[in-house]
Amino acid sequence: MSCIPKYKTKRLLLKEVMMIDASSYKKHFVDYDVIRNLSYIVPWPYPEDGVKDFLKNIMLPNQGKNRWSWGIFMQNNPKELIGCIDLWKEGKPEHRGFWLGKEFWNKGIMTEAVYPVVDFAFTEIGFEYLIFANAVGNTRSRKIKEKTGCELIGTQSAKFVDPKLTEQELWKLTQQKWGEHKKRFPVEYTIIK
Repeated sequence: MSCIPKYKTKRLLLKEVMMIDASSYKKHFVDYDVIRNLSYIVPWPYPEDGVKDFLKNIMLPNQGKNRWSWGIFMQNNPKELIGCIDLWKEGKPEHRGFWLGKEFWNKGIMTEAVYPVVDFAFTEIGFEYLIFANAVGNTRSRKIKEKTGCELIGTQSAKFVDPKLTEQELWKLTQQKWGEHKKRFPVEYTIIK
């Protein structure tokens, strides 16, 4: 049995990433516009077999141990991974990261997708608070944090794939603030058995 629960939102399916998803992962991830705001540890140019290597050697062996990773799928196309949300037990400094294929930007998809993941972090893993980060200037990522009740707590130096990006914003979300936010701005989802 998977250690990653499956979720269904209004438009999306969130489920465990598997090796079978490698081709659609690569299709939507290996795009400089998608990758440029990610940590410098993501290589660019991206290696030809980079997605398969990452899934096989980093993501999948650590699922449910110190990381939880959900693929994002549209309900009307449940076999094509269009993005991913990662949750990490140990924040360095952030506890969550995500990416979404460019053709799906500006449609509220990631805001919808993070709700069950944040709930999972607080109710199943037991976080008291979560730290999130984004490159200064990454307005799409910033808006998701603003829309989900996070509080900006500062900025610090950071390195990204795009060498012109040199600072990151840090955001905090407490379990209490999340509960208050969900009452005001609910997003319905169900767990799929």
